[in-house]
Amino acid sequence: MSGHSKWANIQHRKGRQDAKRGKIFTKAAKEIIIAAKSGGDPVGNPRLRAAIAAAKAVNLPKDKIDAAIRKGTGEDAGGDLTETFYEGYGPGGIAVMVEVATDNKNRTVAEVRHLFTKHGGSMGESGSVSWMFERKGVITVDKTACAEDKIMEAALEAGADDVLDEDDVWAIHTAMADFAAVRDALEASGMVMLSAELAMIPQNLTTVSADMGLKVLRLMEALDDNDDVQNVYANADFPDDMPEA
Repeated sequence: MSGHSKWANIQHRKGRQDAKRGKIFTKAAKEIIIAAKSGGDPVGNPRLRAAIAAAKAVNLPKDKIDAAIRKGTGEDAGGDLTETFYEGYGPGGIAVMVEVATDNKNRTVAEVRHLFTKHGGSMGESGSVSWMFERKGVITVDKTACAEDKIMEAALEAGADDVLDEDDVWAIHTAMADFAAVRDALEASGMVMLSAELAMIPQNLTTVSADMGLKVLRLMEALDDNDDVQNVYANADFPDDMPEA
């Protein structure tokens, strides 16, 4: 199972998204702020459309969405954020990408480097692992709530690239420009989405043992807990029988 899907599934099972709803809202708002820097009209800004769709998927209130757009366009204060990716290697040489939105790059890079080292990894140079990943839209739907033929038909007709069987969810992958349209189509068909986000998807996976997989996930969780970190991605192929502890 890919690093992205295993990581997302573990977050759902543990209820971490509900427990950290404040941070989830903050992440969604930051993505809108950064996307709106390229223009506040979602019609002409595919990334902003995608960011708004992802924010709606986690129930970010409309007034907070509008406020984030204003910050991004400079109408309101509070939009002084820099977006960047930090790259490195986790335990077992697993490629890891860390997406951040920060108002202090020096602080953030020091904290991220410390977490890599603390958990048996190391920071890499820019470009060292990014070539292994591709930015896509990812929407997950509870497998028990939707039959395969229904999800395949709805997603592919809406413009999705693929529908993957990932453990207990269907994972719909889309091009970034098609993300909002696919999400809207699924919502219109009555499907309840567990998540909808833009993600860095690894093009190839590296198999890890259960023990090594737990070490990688501990690094990913530590990075994710940092206030400046938006998302964490890895190219690990976790074993299906890996314990959830």
